[in-house]
Amino acid sequence: MRVRELAEWLGATFEGDGEKELTGVQSLESAGGQDLSFVSSMRALGQAEASAAGCLIVPVEFPPGRTVIRANAPRTAFARAVSRMIPPPPRQPGIDPTAVVSPQAEIGENVEIGPHASIGEGTRIESDCRIGAGCAIGRRVVVGHHSVLHAHVTIYDDVDVGSHVILHAGSVIGADGFGFVLDGERYQKFPQIGRVEIGDHVEIGANSCVDRAALGATRIGEGTKLDNMVHVGHNCRIGRHVVVAAQTGFSGGVVVDDYAVIGGQVGIGDKARIESHAVLGSGCGILTSKIVRAGQVMWGTPARPLKQHLEQLANLARLPEMRHELADLKRRLAELTKVNP
Repeated sequence: MRVRELAEWLGATFEGDGEKELTGVQSLESAGGQDLSFVSSMRALGQAEASAAGCLIVPVEFPPGRTVIRANAPRTAFARAVSRMIPPPPRQPGIDPTAVVSPQAEIGENVEIGPHASIGEGTRIESDCRIGAGCAIGRRVVVGHHSVLHAHVTIYDDVDVGSHVILHAGSVIGADGFGFVLDGERYQKFPQIGRVEIGDHVEIGANSCVDRAALGATRIGEGTKLDNMVHVGHNCRIGRHVVVAAQTGFSGGVVVDDYAVIGGQVGIGDKARIESHAVLGSGCGILTSKIVRAGQVMWGTPARPLKQHLEQLANLARLPEMRHELADLKRRLAELTKVNP
């Protein structure tokens, strides 16, 4: 694809050789003369100058002198460019002979169902979906159009999956929540008879789990992205366009409002609430029923506002010095006591 054509498709401006043909995409360090790469900020100016990339997508203030496409958000523009230059493999509509599809299931147009997949009765797979090898889809499931289930995804009964959703390999949607009540000397399972509802344009990473509600529904809002190995407990309500990094766990009944950002290995206690645009740093521990206010940046365990957390770290770093100072003061006091008994 030529630089000129790509810039026009992105709605951006270019400088340099607009007829240069681009055949691949690479990082700044690995790019060659026919590759496209990007510079996310001016901090990478040195790397950009040393790069052999044929064209760079750069911030508007990037200095002139080479073939570039200027964009207000270079990383976003690069992501769009990759989708244009390297499209996903074409769908191959049809049902593999080894797949098991209930006669009571409804399969839309242009759906691809891979080897050894199974689809239960009353389930509806809408048009242009791709169901990977070994997927197990239960009864009364809806998978919206243009969704992709990679290999070995498991969807239990009574789950609604929106359109343009991506579920990565090994993810499990709709397993029972962790609900038990103590009955005498043993635990009795609390019925897990609710649902899971996943909005449009959601992406859920490999080996992640979203549990069904005990009663009602566990919900994940439009545009939300979960990384690999994320656990969403029963009756959680995750809002729109929330991003969650790997190995984070949500206990039952957690509410996360729109556009929150949650780092990796965060643990969130029962019925906590994370308000919109809040940020939880990696490794945070959010206590049961805690409310994180809108826009707050939290860090540490138990989680505190970032400024308090940094002050605490600074004080901890001074402890050895303070210990020596205290020992010195005790020594001086002892000497003064000897001189003035």
